[in-house]
Amino acid sequence: MKDMPKYNEIMYPLLDWIKDGKEYNVKDISDKIRDKYFDLSEEQKKEKVTNGYTRFHDRLMWARTYLSKACLVINTRRGFVKINDKGIKLLESKLNEKEITLNDLAKYEEFLEFKNGKKNSEEDVKINETSSDTPQDMIDFGFNEIDRTINGELLNKLKEVNPYYFEKIILMLFQKMGYGDYEETPKSRDGGIDGIISQDKLGLDRIYTQAKRYTQNSVGEKDMRNFIGAMGGDVRKGFFVTTSDFDPSAIEKAKNDHNHKIILINGVRLVELMVSYNIGVQIKTTYEIKEIDEDFFVE
Repeated sequence: MKDMPKYNEIMYPLLDWIKDGKEYNVKDISDKIRDKYFDLSEEQKKEKVTNGYTRFHDRLMWARTYLSKACLVINTRRGFVKINDKGIKLLESKLNEKEITLNDLAKYEEFLEFKNGKKNSEEDVKINETSSDTPQDMIDFGFNEIDRTINGELLNKLKEVNPYYFEKIILMLFQKMGYGDYEETPKSRDGGIDGIISQDKLGLDRIYTQAKRYTQNSVGEKDMRNFIGAMGGDVRKGFFVTTSDFDPSAIEKAKNDHNHKIILINGVRLVELMVSYNIGVQIKTTYEIKEIDEDFFVE
């Protein structure tokens, strides 16, 4: 299995596929090019970027964009592409290398104008060959870095918060997720139960919650056994949440309890859910990404 190809590594396969001069629907040939030229796992094939496309298709689209900016292919109509004489000539010159680089595209004035915002001058124009990420890749990388930072900071905050308030945060999260109204148990005599969620108005279907705000220790088999014992036979569903993680013995104990369905949520999963449902975080900035509305120009 190879790494996911960069967009510049897809340029030669794309030209090679359409070299017969016919018009092709990029969406229709995307998977075919992927499977013929690249050995990707099923997981890689399904990997998506934030715009909703698979990562491979997104990079193929950018390969098409860069080739068109160098006037090596023609976008005949929405979603369709066709090679031209310049593209065929470049393809034939690359039969041995079977690779087209950004430096190859830099030989075309139209591409330089696209990259630099102006036509080539007497000054040397440098194309950053190492910049093989698409703009979408860079956007995704930036957002992922922000998410990792926020998740880490949020987990640290949870480990510092008052344990009783931590229990309430967990109940607030489940309510935001649509599990229903909740009630907090008396702190002095909760019997191993930190909260009760009512999934119906009359409280006939209930979920018990246990929240452990651990800074270092993991949830052990004893913690899980106590929670199961507190659930008894009246309630069959439970959430066990911790800021740390679960020992294998605790996971096995929950798994082997056939009388209850217990969902385990560790610290990593907890902050992911909190960010998704805007619990403990707020939206700071919203960015808009725009694209051409092709239908607007159809008379």
